[in-house]
Amino acid sequence: MREAFSVACIVCVILILSMTVLAEDSPTAPTSISKPPVAKRRPVEQAIHGVTIVDPYRWLENGESPETQQFVRDQLAHTRSVLDTLPGRAAIQTRLSQLLTIGTVGTPQVGGEYYFYTRREGRQNQPILYVRKGVAGSDRVLVDVNRLAADGTVALDWWTPSHDGKYVAYGTSLSGSEMSTLHIIETSTGKLLPDTIERTRAASIGWMPDNSGFYYTRYPKKGEVAAGQEMYNRRVFYHALGADPANDSLVFGQGRDPQDWPNVEISEDGRWLVINVQQGWAKTEVYLVDLKSAAKMPIPVVTGKDFIYEAKVFQGELYIRTNEGAPRFRVVTVPAASLSRRIWRGRIWRELVPESDAVISEINIIHGNLVTTEEKEAHSQVRIFELTTGRLMHNVTLPTIGSVLGIGGQWDSDEMFIAFQSFTVPPTIYRQEFVIRHDWEKQKAPKKYFRDVSVWAKVDAPTIDPAKYEVEQVWYASKDGTRVPMFVVAKKGVALDGKNPTLLSGYGGFNVSNTPAFNRGVYVWLERGGVFAVANLRGGAEFGEDWHRAGMLDKKQNVFDDFIGAAEYLISQKYTDKDHLAIQGGSNGGLLVGAALTQRPDLFRAVICQVPLLDMLRYQNFQIAKLWIPEYGSAENPDQFKWLHAYSPYHRVKSGTVYPSVLFMTADTDTRVDPMHAKKMAALLQAEAANGPDRPILLRIEPKAGHGAGKPVSKLIDEGTDMWSFLFWQLGVEP
Repeated sequence: MREAFSVACIVCVILILSMTVLAEDSPTAPTSISKPPVAKRRPVEQAIHGVTIVDPYRWLENGESPETQQFVRDQLAHTRSVLDTLPGRAAIQTRLSQLLTIGTVGTPQVGGEYYFYTRREGRQNQPILYVRKGVAGSDRVLVDVNRLAADGTVALDWWTPSHDGKYVAYGTSLSGSEMSTLHIIETSTGKLLPDTIERTRAASIGWMPDNSGFYYTRYPKKGEVAAGQEMYNRRVFYHALGADPANDSLVFGQGRDPQDWPNVEISEDGRWLVINVQQGWAKTEVYLVDLKSAAKMPIPVVTGKDFIYEAKVFQGELYIRTNEGAPRFRVVTVPAASLSRRIWRGRIWRELVPESDAVISEINIIHGNLVTTEEKEAHSQVRIFELTTGRLMHNVTLPTIGSVLGIGGQWDSDEMFIAFQSFTVPPTIYRQEFVIRHDWEKQKAPKKYFRDVSVWAKVDAPTIDPAKYEVEQVWYASKDGTRVPMFVVAKKGVALDGKNPTLLSGYGGFNVSNTPAFNRGVYVWLERGGVFAVANLRGGAEFGEDWHRAGMLDKKQNVFDDFIGAAEYLISQKYTDKDHLAIQGGSNGGLLVGAALTQRPDLFRAVICQVPLLDMLRYQNFQIAKLWIPEYGSAENPDQFKWLHAYSPYHRVKSGTVYPSVLFMTADTDTRVDPMHAKKMAALLQAEAANGPDRPILLRIEPKAGHGAGKPVSKLIDEGTDMWSFLFWQLGVEP
């Protein structure tokens, strides 16, 4: 559910040599800006828990109506009339074309003698799945979705190899919809098997060790559940390879809460199936199935408790990452057989890795070791523990402060792979070997030792010189005194004169950490003297479950206070001022900047609000948003209505107020956050704000695109050109 979204070109010498300094005065506007089209007001009054809510643009929620489609066409024409005339637009697009074609490389996965990984190079719209035989073998294309659509709008959503690598299950989807179709490919021949399964969005796959079949998750088709419930009711099925998917047996999910989100794990011997059921972002349940038993019934391991659990089985032992009794997580174990005999009562688990000052974000079993991915003060570390005793064996050396985005390896692998990046380090895959050392002379038992990590694959970025930039982590006090960290990236020696154009970003929710990432597009900003800041707000996972819960439900205002505090810190420390400060956020981050612009319109000059949630009284009625009720609450609950109404950006707009200029960016086939949020908010601000033509409210809707995952490079370049042109204009950056 965390959903979590190019080989470099020749340096454009002329562009680099012609870069100019930043303007200190007001931005240079286009010669003339027409007024935005006027949306019809059709007020709908509704009493919710005794409060009368007036919604003048509810009609825009119907995206299929001819009137809404005409509204969209009119808005897009107006937006293009503004953005297409901005000075320096061509130069920005040229540089972005270089930056966004810097490649990507994904976390390798091991299957027997095969190594699988994705890479995107140059102007390829979508990553290609490669396979190589042997760790140093030659790469071969296994799946290339670029061949399926000339415009790059078919995406490779996910992929999972079988344990021996003979087969790979993978999913593809159209136009950013993320509603995948599952396919099976034979690795050695590249032959597609006839097995095809629809509606496998974000599928979790558990291959049987003998390749006889796999357990998987999918969504119901129309007619399988009540009308309107096809976006929910994720369930677990078993598919025998070669069988008709229509006859796949339902394993788990019937009769459960439609918002449950099960994932599957198979033990190395094929005996145990673990089902981890996510119920929001602060609670999970765990079930265990003994596949050798006649009944094959899911046995509850942990249910009905308000904690997070992530379980794996290896050699008959259940290994569980949990925050029960440990807000920053610990690892405990319990024998699987005791659970199958129903003798466990939740009190005999043994602590293997205790809680520390770092948050354990993921566990893996590789080469018979327990590997933990951890976050300490908003950056990653990896540690290796002995599986039976929990003894710390090795701290993996990473090159700098940054983020581990994935770990690759199997329980019997002789190595593991670490996907790493930071603000100034492009995506790099490091290889960590596990070596057995025998001391024959002293006749001692063999011991494991660990060589230094080596680079297995990396992305080159020859048009970027990381030595020119510095990353600083600063701490500031939020409204209630809570200390909050923030990363600030800028050219070395940036003058603290209070005039630097600055872009502040954040997220703050869903237990998602906002750790250092290689943001290619932001270099078009940094190269011209801009400052880029990322605040680690409450609601995220940076400091464990306490940090998360301090920014969810009735505590959501803390997130907005943290973000406003970050802006005030940047101004007080003379990085910038309110006339040179912009904010940006997407999805839950779109809600963040929407709340910030309505609560403190005086603090910012410009806002980039992407695929946002903005009407928090009705959000749960659209797309898959009922999944987010555990994080936000629902206006259908009288107590939750109070806090949602208090901050809902759509309901906080005040007529006659001068607001920052805003560029709303959404997509017409977003199946996560409905574009109605951006449409309604744009119409409302255009009607109510006392903005002049130098502070426009613009709406951009991308066709054949979704929430962001799988968006082709060509669309990313166009989108980035609009965003950065808008920010350059509003914050006075000369092209």
